[in-house]
This record gives sequence, structure tokens and C-alpha cells, in this order.
Amino acid sequence: MTSISPVSSERIAIAKSHSSPVISVQNLRKQYGNFMAVKGIDFEVKQGEIFGLIGPDGAGKTTCFHILGGVMESSGGEVLVLGEAPRTARLNIGYLTQQFSLYLDLSIDENLRYSAGLRQVPNDQFEQRRDKYLRLMNLERIGDRLAGQLSGGMKQKLALCCALVSQPRLLLLDEPTTGVDPVSRREFWDVLAALADDGMTIVVATPYLDEAERCNRIALMYEGQISEIGTLPQLRAHLGLQRLEVRTSALAEAESVLLETARGRSSIADVQTFGDRLDVLVENATTDERAVRQAFSDSLVPFDSIQASEATLENVFVTRLRQQGSDPLFLPFPRSQFPNGGNSKLDHMAIAARNLQKTFGKFRAVKDVNLEIRYGEIYGLLGANGAGKTTTIKMLCGLLEATSGKITLAGQSHNLRSSALRKRIGYMSQKFTLYDDLSILQNLEFYCGVYEVPPHLRREKIAWVLETCGLVGRENMLTGKLPGGWKQRVSFGASVMHEPEILFLDEPTSGVDPLARRQFWRTINDFARQGTAILVTTHYLEEAEQCNRMGFMVAGEVVLQGSPSEVKAAQPGQLIELKVDRNQQAANFLKTRWEPWRISIFGDRLHVVLDHPDTELPLMRSHLAENNIQLYSDRPVPFSLEDAFIGTVQRSEAGISHLAE
Repeated sequence: MTSISPVSSERIAIAKSHSSPVISVQNLRKQYGNFMAVKGIDFEVKQGEIFGLIGPDGAGKTTCFHILGGVMESSGGEVLVLGEAPRTARLNIGYLTQQFSLYLDLSIDENLRYSAGLRQVPNDQFEQRRDKYLRLMNLERIGDRLAGQLSGGMKQKLALCCALVSQPRLLLLDEPTTGVDPVSRREFWDVLAALADDGMTIVVATPYLDEAERCNRIALMYEGQISEIGTLPQLRAHLGLQRLEVRTSALAEAESVLLETARGRSSIADVQTFGDRLDVLVENATTDERAVRQAFSDSLVPFDSIQASEATLENVFVTRLRQQGSDPLFLPFPRSQFPNGGNSKLDHMAIAARNLQKTFGKFRAVKDVNLEIRYGEIYGLLGANGAGKTTTIKMLCGLLEATSGKITLAGQSHNLRSSALRKRIGYMSQKFTLYDDLSILQNLEFYCGVYEVPPHLRREKIAWVLETCGLVGRENMLTGKLPGGWKQRVSFGASVMHEPEILFLDEPTSGVDPLARRQFWRTINDFARQGTAILVTTHYLEEAEQCNRMGFMVAGEVVLQGSPSEVKAAQPGQLIELKVDRNQQAANFLKTRWEPWRISIFGDRLHVVLDHPDTELPLMRSHLAENNIQLYSDRPVPFSLEDAFIGTVQRSEAGISHLAE
């Protein structure tokens, strides 16, 4: 197969506007028996474009990927890939599935060589491409390491290398970053931007809508149909709504007032609670802000600030699905008791750690961690893969003995493994704790027994889980046949049926679509408001905004703690958004002048972190002009939680490296 050489951005732009589409889909349909999974969709994808296919679980995205990749035949319509039927074009297609097929007992090099053999790549081209892509993924120095010994982010990068080794003209990525930490996710998307700039066409599905904002165009898919296609600005404009960020210390009272106001004011479309703020979607930021202020004044609810902002892609996606009647029903948990005697223990300490350490041999996985989490509080423990989050949780809930330090759990600092204490704790692990060879109902009955839920309450608790998960009538299905996102929902239900007063959630929404994730957090907030203390880890930093407080872990240490607003405000410098004529070239050049982590591509914009913007921004403008890169605009934008996380991790790791020298 002829290899593709890199081409300039100008040539790609010409190719996009004049060439035939790489993908042409007209009236595509796919039927399984009486079920129509894809219902006559149409779209085109141009060369060098990153095209996002976004939708909830069961929307038909994976079916589309199977058809585009030549793995499955359609039931009707016309699909052309590179001008041919997908099955004919397969040697020019790279396909990374949700469950990437790495061989864990083979090394990085052996996995790559095996993939190259399957795709009939000549040996001389294999060596060249191996070096190129491993260098692009920062894996070139560990080619002999077994795939099974890699972190989740490294496995994803290796799987992408395997898909790229045949140098395909089209790359299909079905949820490629699920379970991957934010640092690796950003690196992964920077790689995709570089590949697209070289002329490769990329179609990606992702449940992480903050990263979907990096796509050139986005298609919203629901129940087998595409409802809308456009760039992020086009989708925002079509939504016709703006976002008000309301910051208040009285979140529950403010939410109640705003929901009541929304019932009498159709211009307020949505109210969503986060850890230290409320997001209110409105038709007119000016007039609706006045209405919100008046409602707070009339109800004597205090607030700190109200700030207008652009709607996010998640706002667009959730609003569109809710308009189509797809918003999951929120069912309050059927309580037989208040976990802590009602609100009487609110503000009391539920979890405390002092100088917590864990050593495995000579390796210190957790170093002098100090935490305090109160009843009624949601605390997020965030960190890259290998930072020590799961080890910390296992020590806190008594599953792993600490090397040193003191733990207090529900008022106890001794005998943390006692059965009496265990019954007061709920734990949902990263790897679902369900038994695949049991039915959903059998799993729930098993956990009712383990946690000694009184027999007369079990039917009601199980019914709540089934209805919340949308599985009524399918309770006898084997759990192993459930998609990952559905398993997560059932696993969460199993972990809370006994009404724990302390709840540990280790990446509870990994692979869960945005609507289901929103339902998760409604329930988590409901538990917190009833007094449950909740410690959660997540790689999805948009949802980490739901936490009241959080701590960032780096190399076993907690390096920063605070509310989401406090964490973002603690970032030094300023985040600058640039719009230029040649994104990739500008990013590549700026990374030679500043630390690479400071520069990232977001769709048609660049984000750059400058510690001294007063002096560095004029210098950046001058550098871009000297390299014939036209700067259309630059403006300061607020740090997102992802920006804050990556900046904190990178600065901390640089400090650790400096101390080690």
C-alpha cells in the first residue's frame, strides 16, 4: 500500500473544499429483526476533518462504526468510504473499537508487529512507522514492555499505534479515551489534531463532551437518527440559550427557588446543581438574570455572584435530548432511615486521614496524605493514572492496611475491618463488582443479603434500582450481557441499597453517557443532602465540578485542595485563547518556545497558559508574525477545571523532578 506523506494545512483546506468526501452516507439503515437501530441517516466527512458522532447509549453510534469499518453490512441506503464500499476499503481504514484488542502478554513492539502483519505492511515501512508513531505517543523508549504492564492511557496510545501502523486514510475511534486520565486524554487529542493536519480523516465517538468540543464538526445522534450537525458555534447558536453561573453557599435553597421560578417563566430552560454553583440555561442573559436576582431577593436566599457564559456542548446535547423526551426520570431513593439521624451530624467528620502512607516494597504509593470529609459533603479525589487514588480509597475503607498514619472512619479509628462498620459503608470499585454469570436481579438480591438489608425492604430497594436504571422487565438478563455504562448504573444501585452513611465511588460514571451521568449525580446529590459523606474519583473533570471540595493527587501526594472555584482561582497566570490561520503549525511552533503542556488545540482555537501574560503575550504575537502565522484574535478566558488540573499536575511533576536531580 502506498504510504501517505504529510501535506500542508493550505493543501488540506483546498482538498476539503474541492475533493470528494472521504465518507458519504445516504439514507443509511440497519435493522436487527424488528428493531431498527439506524433509521435513515445522512452525513458526509471531508479529508482532514475530525468529525464527532455523539449520542447516548443505544443511539446507534457503534452500529454506524461497524458499517463504516466494513465489519457489518447495512440493511439499506448507500455508504461510500474513500469512494468504495466499506468492505472493499478496509485496508485503508484504521478502527479502534471500545474494547481495543491488545495482547497483554505481548510487548509493545510485538503488538505492533502483529498488527502490521495482519495489514500486510512491508517490513521496511513497518520500522519507519513504528518509530514515527511510538515517538508521537512518547512510547519509543519502552518498546519491550508488556502491554499488560501499561497504564490505561498508555494502552489506549498503543492501541492507536496499532490502528495507525498501516497508515490508514480514515481512522474510526469508538470511545477511545474512556477510563483514561485527563493528562493522557489531552495528549491523545493533540495527537489526533496532528494526524488530521497531515491529511488523515478521523471519525470519533465519545461520552466526554468537553473533548468532543475539539472536533471540527459534531453530529448529535439519538435513537438511530441524526438530529443536528454543525460546528460547536453553530450548535450553540441553534440552541439559542445562554448560561448563567450562580455561585451561592445555599445551593439546595437556591436550586429550589430557581426550579420554582422556571415553572412560571418559560425562558428558563434548565437548572443544574454543581459543587459550588448552579448553572441556569436562559433565553436572554440580561432579562433572565434580573428575574433570577429578584427571585432570590423575594425568597431571602443569599448568593455571591451571577455570571453570564456561553453554553457548553453538554448543555446543547442534554437540552436537545430532553426536548425529545429522553431525560431519565429522577426517583428519590426509598429511605427507611436517615443515614446519620437526619441532618444532626452534618458538618461532623465522617472520614479523616492524618499522614497516611502506603509502601509496596521500596515504592511509596501514597505519601503523607491528609484528608477531612464531613457528612453531607461530596469530595473529589482527582489524579492521573497511578497517582495513588485507588490505593488511598482502599486504605480509607479498610480494604488495604496502611503502612503508617491514622484513619478515622465514621468516628472509629480502630478495627476498621469490622463487619458492623462495613455495613455503614458503600463502595463501588473501578471494576464493577457485579457477577457476570448472574442475572441483574440475582446480583441485587445477593448484595441485599451481603449488606443485610431487611427482607421486607428488599423488594422496594431492588425495584428502585431497576426503575432508575431503565431495566424494568429485563431484570432476568445476564449481567455480563449489559453494556459497560448500564453495568455501572446497576453497580451503583447495588452499592447504596443498604443506605450507607459513607459512600466511596471509584470512577462511577466511566463510559456512561451524559444523560445517565446527569441522573447519577442527581442521586449522588440527593444522598449528600440526606447527610451521606461521599468520596468520589473521576477522570471526567466536567463532572468533578459537582464536588463540593476536591484534592489533586500527584505521585502519591495531595498537592492542592479546595472548592472547584478555589482550585481554578489558585492557578498562576492566565489562559489565553488564540485564533490563527494555521492551528497545528502554530501549536508546533509555540511548543518549541514554551513548555508543551501549556499549548493545546481546541477545534479551531488554541489554548495557551501564560504565567506572565503582560510580557509573554506581546512576545507570542511577535513570534507568530515572524513565522508567517496570522493571528486573528487573542483573548483571556477562564481556566476550566481540566486546565487547572493539568497545570497543577505538570508544575508539581516538574518540581518533583527538580528535587530528584
